[in-house]
Amino acid sequence: MRLLPKLLKKAIKKGTLRLRGPKGEVHLIGGLEDGPEVSIEITDPSYDWKIVLNPELYAGEAYMHGALKIETGDIYSFLELFFLNKRSFDLTASQIYWKGVARKLKRFQQHNPIARARANVKHHYDLGNELYRLFLDEDMQYSCGYYAEGVQTLEEAQLAKKRHLAAKLGLEDGQRILEIGCGWGGLSLYLSQLADVEITAVTLSKEQIDIARARAAAASLTDRVNFKLCDYREVSGTFDRVISVGMLEHVGVGHLDEYFLNVRDRLSADGLALIHSISSKAPPGITGPFLAKYIFPGGYSPSLSEAITSVEHSGLWALDIEIWRKHYGHTLREWRMRCAENKDQIIKLYDEKFYRMWEFYLAACEGAFMHGASHVFQMQLARSPDAAPLTRGYVEERTVHIKESEPLFLGKLQDATDEAFAGLSF
Repeated sequence: MRLLPKLLKKAIKKGTLRLRGPKGEVHLIGGLEDGPEVSIEITDPSYDWKIVLNPELYAGEAYMHGALKIETGDIYSFLELFFLNKRSFDLTASQIYWKGVARKLKRFQQHNPIARARANVKHHYDLGNELYRLFLDEDMQYSCGYYAEGVQTLEEAQLAKKRHLAAKLGLEDGQRILEIGCGWGGLSLYLSQLADVEITAVTLSKEQIDIARARAAAASLTDRVNFKLCDYREVSGTFDRVISVGMLEHVGVGHLDEYFLNVRDRLSADGLALIHSISSKAPPGITGPFLAKYIFPGGYSPSLSEAITSVEHSGLWALDIEIWRKHYGHTLREWRMRCAENKDQIIKLYDEKFYRMWEFYLAACEGAFMHGASHVFQMQLARSPDAAPLTRGYVEERTVHIKESEPLFLGKLQDATDEAFAGLSF
């Protein structure tokens, strides 16, 4: 290998990489500053130029196809080397070129009319409920957990997240609630137990809606929660509360104004919306090429500046913006570890190539939150500046009250989840 070692020697200063090439040649790279120590082998000589041409895409493909093997360390420590030295990689000629091209194509790639949105959702979320059951928490929360003080497990973090969201919403009897992007239904079912409310929850995933509806039926909550298989743009009427967790990332940069205008139009005059999304502390960027090609076609996590600009265009008040930093990194680590524990089952469901693709995805996203610029924001939005209390003290007060009420219904919801999965064949 000739080209790749040159690139790596220029870029890697923190940590040490031992690279074995297809002919057994060994290159020792880095070691100038402390960092992870990783040994890899590349068995396909074509990756000598491919990874140099587009490191983010072809390194992922090499690992997925088994041409990049980890000899010491693991895929996360390998990617950690990349994130610790990302500034150097970003300054390479190929990265500058491809990111420039990607920025020019950004709006085209993220053009997301309803038909395309359905296809994009099917690509990722309809992979099969059995896969997600293997690595998510018991409530099937496929978004960032909240690692509040004292929280240790994934289950605790996801429950703390739902509790925190509910406290911010300020639920009261008689309210009408819209959830945009309901996943497997856990959040709506949870909220339905905190007050006598009427919830409309939408998703474009057939796999998710089957489970969500089965859970609602098993918990005898179909009178409170209506799960609909439709796009958020197909919903009409007004609601007292609108909540969307982990769905803004699928809207597309060219549709952000449309999304927030839709949120505005769904809100009653004194209504309150809560939008939870992956974002970044960096200026507007692009979706990584590996994620865009294999994991989330059409997906994009908007920068805070992009999101707030569209909020401003909508005329909504931004009542509160909360930033979660490494919470998603900890969540992704738990998912990755659980996938590793269930590796044989995942390979049986799909194949080794799929497992390595999924492992690379989770590890890369974990690295972005632990060492990169990624974070999560929660925006509280409203038509009126008086839709929420003026200070944040109410969140903690409501959280305590909600926590006290949970023992009355958590067991019921878990039993409903188990019954729903038992009743559906994979």
